[in-house]
Amino acid sequence: MGTEGFWLLVIGFSLIASEPISNSTEVLFVSGNSTELTVDYSDIESKFSIRNPEFPDEDLCYLVPGQRDSILDCNFKNDSQTFLIIHGWSVSSHMQFVAGLFESWVYNANVIVVDWLDRASKHYPKSAENTGLVGADVAKFVNWLEEMDYPLEKVHLLGYSLGAHVAGVAGNLTNNKVNRITVQKFLRLDPAGPSFENADHLRRLSPDDATFVDVLHTNTRGSPNLSIGIHYCILSHARTLYLYHMDQIVKCSHERSIHLFIDSLVNRAYQSWAYRCSSRDAFNKGLCLSCRKNRCNKLGYGVNKIRSARSAKMYLKTRDMMPFKVFHYQIKLHLFSDKNMTLLEQPMKVSLFGTADERDDIAVTVPSMSTNSTISFLLTSDKDIGELLMLSLHWEKESYLYGFFSTNQFMIRKMRIKSGETQSRVMFRPKDGEFGSLVQGGDAVVFVKSSETPQSRREQHRLKHHGSFFKQSINEATADMSKYNQSTEIMTETTAQVNTTNAL
Repeated sequence: MGTEGFWLLVIGFSLIASEPISNSTEVLFVSGNSTELTVDYSDIESKFSIRNPEFPDEDLCYLVPGQRDSILDCNFKNDSQTFLIIHGWSVSSHMQFVAGLFESWVYNANVIVVDWLDRASKHYPKSAENTGLVGADVAKFVNWLEEMDYPLEKVHLLGYSLGAHVAGVAGNLTNNKVNRITVQKFLRLDPAGPSFENADHLRRLSPDDATFVDVLHTNTRGSPNLSIGIHYCILSHARTLYLYHMDQIVKCSHERSIHLFIDSLVNRAYQSWAYRCSSRDAFNKGLCLSCRKNRCNKLGYGVNKIRSARSAKMYLKTRDMMPFKVFHYQIKLHLFSDKNMTLLEQPMKVSLFGTADERDDIAVTVPSMSTNSTISFLLTSDKDIGELLMLSLHWEKESYLYGFFSTNQFMIRKMRIKSGETQSRVMFRPKDGEFGSLVQGGDAVVFVKSSETPQSRREQHRLKHHGSFFKQSINEATADMSKYNQSTEIMTETTAQVNTTNAL
């Protein structure tokens, strides 16, 4: 499957207001007995370059606020959607957005790059301070589009790094609210962070209820979450991982959320899903694949609009290239053994077989395996296998020599598998016999779909006083396993007696 990426998205919808900034200069003209109130756009320093699919990298035409002719000259389409892309401290980031939009299903949209390079190419503190002025420019531009009878429900602001703060200011200052703002912000390692985290103004985006805001955070806060979002980039630069290459690693991870967003535009048939979860550990156990009460959502352009007063942490895994989508599964099973043991960080290979395709040898590390315990872990596939019908579980040996001496073995009676994408829950049982014998370094155990369905929530609640979800199954399986061991011992003794008789 290749290198797998792990992502934490913090999607924010309700944020802190910024200080008001004047966004227009009103000039009163008096002519005879009449007066006319108009807006002076001459103080706008930012440029608004409208791009086209044939030459997406070129600034061929500029829309000039206050000059109606520029609308016609630049072939601005009044019936199409408009994307305003706002770059950060550097201008390279916006090119990925432009290319992605023209390669996607919105290729006929008005794609406008907000060029504020003169104000951005300063020492960082000054550039950060300038975001307020640029935000006011963008707000004036949007107000002018509205004066030209362009509907604001078609306006989408996309801000990257410092451009995210520009988008927030602009969203506050427009006369009427735009339809959507998408911002990318990189926490803790973001060069756009320090001057804003504790500032008294322009600290956060603050749209009102009429604007939908999706915030793409790539979070690298603290160990062990340092690997979140930056994991793929470290692997990509592993061969040259010296201190002076850290800037490339940060840049790579800084741009990954852009790639994920573009992927959602270009690969609409492969939309990635993210799941709300309290921690990375819980997500890796597969405990957060529920979509009840808006606990899951699409990633990127197709995100479902949800009004909430709080931010939500959304987790997902991805492929290392487009399309990034993978399919998430929770594997839950109970381990039996006649020997008391606890083993940590055990390597497994899982193969999935479905109605549409199959995926062989998916590597996964199970954090802990203990006698008479229930384990749960997350498994992902880069293929859509359709409805899951069968799977095999292979417990790998930790070294070549270890397999010759290991007698570690667990028995499995059944397992439950939940799909994050389809929300289905299915029971699987061993293909051969009542129990599957999972031996370290041994053969894979095959499980097939069972007609049995997992207990309903009401049934789980009724059985709650008995302990875990598998409590009754554990008691039954323990008794059955005891009988199984006894019958095996009897068969062994009988065979030994027959062999002795034959020898005599």
